[in-house]
Amino acid sequence: MGRSQVVVRDAVLEDLDFLAGLWSTSLRRGESGVQRADLVAILERVDVLGTHRLVVAEHDARPAGAVLLLVDTVSSLNLEPTIRVVSPIVLPDVRRQGVGHALMEAALAFAEQHDIVTLSTAVSPGARESNRFMARLGFSAQATYRLASVPVVRARLRGQRAGLTVAGGNGRAATRVIAARRSMRRSRAAG
Repeated sequence: MGRSQVVVRDAVLEDLDFLAGLWSTSLRRGESGVQRADLVAILERVDVLGTHRLVVAEHDARPAGAVLLLVDTVSSLNLEPTIRVVSPIVLPDVRRQGVGHALMEAALAFAEQHDIVTLSTAVSPGARESNRFMARLGFSAQATYRLASVPVVRARLRGQRAGLTVAGGNGRAATRVIAARRSMRRSRAAG
């Protein structure tokens, strides 16, 4: 039995439910109405700007995967143009059917259309198959993208500053605390 046909097309408003389900973990947290509004805004931006494209891949005439393509720069400091391949996702029941390859072919065509020679993407570190797929296509790790809320970072910075103040103000006391902790760790490891 041969592979079923995969067709790639631009996304339309009728794809909102499919896209919301496919990208549920990638979209902004909140109510489905907020997520749908975000998707509508993305679709509107795609219609207005020639530097964005939202692609849906169909397998056997039903949506099976999608990807958002953006003309961007490698980073805020490296202004070399690149095509950012955002959230290329394929439904689990149609993986290994050519859908992912079709989405990446669309990314290549978009890059060639804009005369850009590199593609960039971000894949969750826990997405083993996705990381392997991208590595097989020649993508290599360039950075680790991390995200944290402002209150968490503020609390951690304050905690670290407090620790520095204690150590700086009374270095011998901090040295004794560190030595006691090391001793406790050695005792636990030996016991």
